[in-house]
Amino acid sequence: MEMEIDDTPKPTGEGTKGKPIVVILVGAPGSGKSTFCEQVMASSTRPWVRICQDTIGNGKSGTKSQCLKSAASALNDGKSVFIDRCNLDREQRAEFVKLGNPNVDVHAIVLDLPAKLCISRSVKRTGHEGNLQGGKAAAVVNRMLQKKEFPKLSEGFTRITFCQNESDVQAAHNTYSALGPLDTLPNGSFGQKNPDAKIQLGIMRFLKKVEVPANTVSDVNSIQSSVSHKNTEEKEPSYKGQDNISSFSGNASKELKEGDITKLYSEGGLRCNVIANAANWRLKPGGGGVNAAIFNAAGPALEVATKEQAQSLHPGKAVVVPLPSTSPLFSREGVTHVIHVLGPNMNQHRPNCLNNDYIKGCQILREAYTSLFEGFASIIRTQGKLAKVSNENLDSNPSGAQEVIEGANTKHSPNNDQKSKREHEHDYDRSKKCKGSQDEIGADIPESKIGKVDKNNDKIDGSMTKAWGSWAQALHKIAMHPQTHKDVVLEISDDVVVLNDLYPKARRHLLVLARSEGLDRLSDVSKDHLQLLKTMHDVGLKWAEKFLQEDASLIFRLGYHSVPSMRQLHLHVISQDFDSKNLKNKKHWNSFNTAFFLDSVDVLEEVSSHGKATLRDDESLLSMELRCHRCRSAHPNIPRLKSHISNCQAPFPPSLLQNSRLVLAPCNAGIDP
Repeated sequence: MEMEIDDTPKPTGEGTKGKPIVVILVGAPGSGKSTFCEQVMASSTRPWVRICQDTIGNGKSGTKSQCLKSAASALNDGKSVFIDRCNLDREQRAEFVKLGNPNVDVHAIVLDLPAKLCISRSVKRTGHEGNLQGGKAAAVVNRMLQKKEFPKLSEGFTRITFCQNESDVQAAHNTYSALGPLDTLPNGSFGQKNPDAKIQLGIMRFLKKVEVPANTVSDVNSIQSSVSHKNTEEKEPSYKGQDNISSFSGNASKELKEGDITKLYSEGGLRCNVIANAANWRLKPGGGGVNAAIFNAAGPALEVATKEQAQSLHPGKAVVVPLPSTSPLFSREGVTHVIHVLGPNMNQHRPNCLNNDYIKGCQILREAYTSLFEGFASIIRTQGKLAKVSNENLDSNPSGAQEVIEGANTKHSPNNDQKSKREHEHDYDRSKKCKGSQDEIGADIPESKIGKVDKNNDKIDGSMTKAWGSWAQALHKIAMHPQTHKDVVLEISDDVVVLNDLYPKARRHLLVLARSEGLDRLSDVSKDHLQLLKTMHDVGLKWAEKFLQEDASLIFRLGYHSVPSMRQLHLHVISQDFDSKNLKNKKHWNSFNTAFFLDSVDVLEEVSSHGKATLRDDESLLSMELRCHRCRSAHPNIPRLKSHISNCQAPFPPSLLQNSRLVLAPCNAGIDP
């Protein structure tokens, strides 16, 4: 039974003073946060102050700390405050929620309007305070909405109002406009739709139009498709004459799971033969998000197989790629096909830009989904039996399933390592010998030294499980047999090997490799390895000082990646100019300029004190916004960031200036780097 809530403001009592309120606006750009604040302030008798980060710095963009300081000052003066920021995740809201106390209520107003409306408003507006307008706004809104996290009362809010449409927004406006200086509002969460609303699978509407063999539909256990939540009581469609399809629809929509699309079976228990990839037009492993994740999980075999099918892709089109049995996605997850699909493009720096033509964009999006579903239907028609064999054998005999697929895809050769000479976009430090390596995985590793290893090269008795593909073995081979790699090695000792990074991310970028077997990465390190870590640090420091003698303007950091992409413990010695054509994307930058990068001096202290290093293996660190490593200013893309850092003369953050984390020439020792 639903209970009606009276939102009419209530007086706190005669002679008493009403509580100030902190109202945290939550919504994407274009959702109407600023408009809401201005309209309420214009009609309310309660004293309000609007805190906007876009204007907090004397009319210019400022910082979060400035917003907090200004809000606290207004509350001390007895005024209520609107926090006009996006506040789309809990972390962004947390410090503002702390402004609340027994004498200050904290409210949230969630402007959860349709993405299409927010994008349209953002693109069309001019003179925006934060200069978020035009074509770039669409990408920003989309990216922010992907990470939105609705507020909960448990965060510390006394009241949360959800607005899903304009009428909800108007109702919230009326409620807050009517608040007098001494009025209060009921506590609780209001306006949120039923989270268990019906899920409509659009793919079913397409499949009812195609002729699908009846004996194959029931063979496919699950699919991963785009879904949209409907806040209606729309019934699941039934298709006359398509009993198998209707049955499949029911099975597919029983449960919606959140997780990693590349680990549907191993982590989610979902047996899925086909996954769709939101690809880039070059069909390359670059970029981020789903595309990078799928290419990384599938390994070089997917790129080779993709090249055999197509070299590029036009918006609205899709290409079906049979996945070789050599790919981990096949052997572990049972995925037999990847469908690359390309949607509309609004980026002026890429081909086929639509220049904010959203009518054409919607048309291309429809074509993209149609191509995707047609590709899926073609797989069902031609590979239904193979899908069944793959699923049935996934538990009992993975190699048996591989043999069937290999026999069927005669034109699809096993992994061609000569074609895997590319630079892997998720590989931060791949060495030269990685190219074209045909050696058996783990051939050089005695089991007695590193623990039991299964046939997929997963460490069973280690601190963390990690599968190293053949391309990721290169550093291990160099460390164990440096004499056979003298063309790339700069220094050899009993403990370490030094070489240039094949894809340096700065003017000077070295790797110092440990020569100890069983040390794949930092998580394998214990207190017993402290002396080895000190040796690696000293060698790295020696090389940094050598480079400084050649160029005193350089500044170096020495450190480790929390989760390396190459096997064998290695220390990075990297100059802080980041002047390199190989620094191409957000992951490259953030792998060296977030908590993902652990300074060698800190690692030494932690291992000495606690026996191990504290790792930050959160992949979200790699997708953080691009910020200058000196002044911490934010930038929309790598070219803009590179242009900025080439001229930025700001001192490094205090955290880097402490504990000898930066290495610089003696002549600059007394100057802020």
